[in-house]
Amino acid sequence: MSTTDSRNLLTDNPALYEARFPDPDHVAARFVDDIVRTYLPARVNSPERHRNSILDLGCGTGRDLGYLADRGYRCVGLDRSEAMVSYARLHHRSAAFAVDDLREFSLGAYFDAIICLDSSLLYCHTDLELESCLSSCRHHLRDGGLLVAEMRNGAFFLGNTELLDHPTCSSFSWQGDTWQAETTLWIDHAAQLLRRRRRWSVSGESDDLLQTSAWRLLFPVELTSHLRRAGFRVKAIFDTPGPRAESGWPTPTHPAELPGLLGGASLTGDRLHVVAEAI
Repeated sequence: MSTTDSRNLLTDNPALYEARFPDPDHVAARFVDDIVRTYLPARVNSPERHRNSILDLGCGTGRDLGYLADRGYRCVGLDRSEAMVSYARLHHRSAAFAVDDLREFSLGAYFDAIICLDSSLLYCHTDLELESCLSSCRHHLRDGGLLVAEMRNGAFFLGNTELLDHPTCSSFSWQGDTWQAETTLWIDHAAQLLRRRRRWSVSGESDDLLQTSAWRLLFPVELTSHLRRAGFRVKAIFDTPGPRAESGWPTPTHPAELPGLLGGASLTGDRLHVVAEAI
């Protein structure tokens, strides 16, 4: 028997989330650090890097900000999940965290960079929600500051069905239990959404848990247009490399080398990355 829950099992259980998506090498946070050091204007990116501030939209467990705070950044995280924010506050005391909605937020502060990773931006399902989010981002960024976003790439699904052809199964162990997930993805063309149905089963439990969620599918040209209207200039847009791209994320020996490592001539990869400057 299955029960249906509109909540998200992983975001409501932060420790379980980290067990399902471990990042022991801090690849996502290193991606942010490299991008900020490379693209933040010199007048902001002074040698005293501790002055640089970062706002993380959809910060989750706070592990990325914990790493960045240790690197000298002043860090603030925002997430809709009270469980995630409570967990982040407990485990990463060098950063500040708040419960809020990335689609419209007001923190009364300005930042040198805003990051939005792991497709968090795609929870803006409509143009109105996306425009509100980007407007809030621009309002909270100093002139010349950066918006760094990482997400699924809508262009990947143009004629590519490898993620849609059949359900995928995965499993992992946590606290003595085996967690299994059967995930089905499909495209809601009318709403331009990638929808997901996931059936969870846990060893020793008789009932399954069925959960649904969705992400907006954005295309590179479409995203660039939204950013321009919100007061941004795109500095870089690429599909690979990246923290969750198949090719992984390199560690350049010097920030000046990074632009030459970025792919994106076709922009057809599963992931899309954008670096935009507030103007």
